[in-house]
Amino acid sequence: MPFAHVLVVGAGQMGGGIAQVVAASGRRVSLHDEQLGAAERALEAMAKSLAKLAEKGGPPADAVLPRVTVVDDLVPADLLVEAVIEDADVKHDVFRRADALLPPEAVLASNTSSIPIASLAAATQRPDKVIGMHFFNPVPVLKLVEVVRGRETSDETTREIVELAKELGKVPAEANDFPGFVSNRILMPYINEAVWALHDGVAEAEAIDTIAKLGFAHPMGPLALADLIGLDTCVAIMEVLQEGLGDDRYAPCPLLREHVENGRFGRKSGDGFHRY
Repeated sequence: MPFAHVLVVGAGQMGGGIAQVVAASGRRVSLHDEQLGAAERALEAMAKSLAKLAEKGGPPADAVLPRVTVVDDLVPADLLVEAVIEDADVKHDVFRRADALLPPEAVLASNTSSIPIASLAAATQRPDKVIGMHFFNPVPVLKLVEVVRGRETSDETTREIVELAKELGKVPAEANDFPGFVSNRILMPYINEAVWALHDGVAEAEAIDTIAKLGFAHPMGPLALADLIGLDTCVAIMEVLQEGLGDDRYAPCPLLREHVENGRFGRKSGDGFHRY
């Protein structure tokens, strides 16, 4: 089995979800997070998610969870999937350490939403084996994986990751290495404009989301979606877009910054544009 052992670094919503789908494919997963207790909380969330999916015909939790091992630090593996916070310095550190530890043939992938793959590759001695593997939240449910090629990512690495995504039950879509890639270059201005509409008093949050859901046939309104993603993550992505593309139209709305500065991050804090 290609990538029989996968190291997932970061055990938040995304990292935990990635670990779950990789383990469900029959692979061995090592899960690491620097934050004390984060990986254990991810295992609890996986158990709940797997229980719900089992009711719909998915594999039972006791068939999947034993494949996931919590580790105290990075360990050698066939593939790294980095899913830490959207901070370039933190990600660069993970890639430097993984490059020194994982075998030369291992692929180093990032779940980054916006940080250039080339900058992550520059932290390693194997730029041909560095690639973006951008999953979408909730990972066990949503099918898309945005596969992002850096300038030096090899054709072989791309083929391997595309094939892996298919084996995980996902639909891979390839993109080139530009700030925000495809998904967030389109999504973040949409979310930001919805926040501006709220900021300017055009409508209340519930009305904005209802108009988007029923008028555009979207399953979730933009403000609720921002809460799901995490408002701090939205700000981080918009800042990368603004700087990387040199265009102030990507600058986060002041109301969005205000929420983040006051600890209102969305669902993960219980309060954002809506309460949870």
